[in-house]
Amino acid sequence: MQEIKWGIIGCGDVTEVKSGPAFNKVKNSKLVAVMRRDGAKAADYAQRHQVPKWYDDATQLINDPEVNAIYIATPPLQHETYTIEALKAGKPVYVEKPMTFDAASAQRMTDAAHKFNVKLCVAHYRRAQPMFLKIKELLAEHLIGDIRLVRLKMLQSPNTSLIAKTANNWRINPAISGGGLFHDLAPHQLDLMTYYFGPVKNATGMAARQQKDTEVDDLVVGNVLFENGVVFNGNWCFSVAPQDQADSCVVYGSQGHISFPMFGNKITVTTDKKTEEYAFEPLKHVQKPMIEKVVDYFLGKGPNPCSAEDALITMKLMDDFTMK
Repeated sequence: MQEIKWGIIGCGDVTEVKSGPAFNKVKNSKLVAVMRRDGAKAADYAQRHQVPKWYDDATQLINDPEVNAIYIATPPLQHETYTIEALKAGKPVYVEKPMTFDAASAQRMTDAAHKFNVKLCVAHYRRAQPMFLKIKELLAEHLIGDIRLVRLKMLQSPNTSLIAKTANNWRINPAISGGGLFHDLAPHQLDLMTYYFGPVKNATGMAARQQKDTEVDDLVVGNVLFENGVVFNGNWCFSVAPQDQADSCVVYGSQGHISFPMFGNKITVTTDKKTEEYAFEPLKHVQKPMIEKVVDYFLGKGPNPCSAEDALITMKLMDDFTMK
């Protein structure tokens, strides 16, 4: 394989800017086909993005001989089915986060990758972005001493702008999303925690449905003890007043702290000696750095930037927090 020729299953809103255009902007990568169950919308996407082929059937795209890798960007409901079908066809898969509905489903996907001996990568793309790589570097430099505690706060109003707007608002339909806005946003955050702090020793949490007009939990609290002794506390609430919205993560060490937002572009490092800030330019295509690493991995030129096993840990934490 000299070039990755991608087929996208689920060319919806998330692929318009965040990911889709990046497949043609990465070396040794080309987007050759897209699929959406609504054929008219698939055709429109293909025309607007200059994609040669479009389908309204996922199986046809998977079996297209020109397509040699699959990007699955459907809602979580279809992730497991399409991933396993593509792996069985011998085609490596890059699947959106959350990896799937729950840890049991994630385990089946992981097992399938091993069974068919085909590569599987999960789109926890913050791992590859410059800002979050800088945080990993700062932690490794021991600037704030020994890490003690991480406190994450994600408070949003019901009409938060952090979520892409869709016609049917599937993210708050548990039959499609698996668990509401927590299920959509928390994978980014929890994956970074395990990326930074390593293996989990134990995890506990609780969840509540505080709004009467919803089918999903809108408040989640989670605690993690990592094997290295670091403790994480996370609070997610999606029903606060607009003026109370917050997006913050603070890593406390023995000599200071590092603070940053999950959906922002600035890191602040504070010690008893000084406060220093690092600002980053917003990325036009937020998945482009990750797609570069995925292409290298699929071509045998680099490691897996986020394996199924990595993502399975995140799915288990989400299950623990929501008591699944």
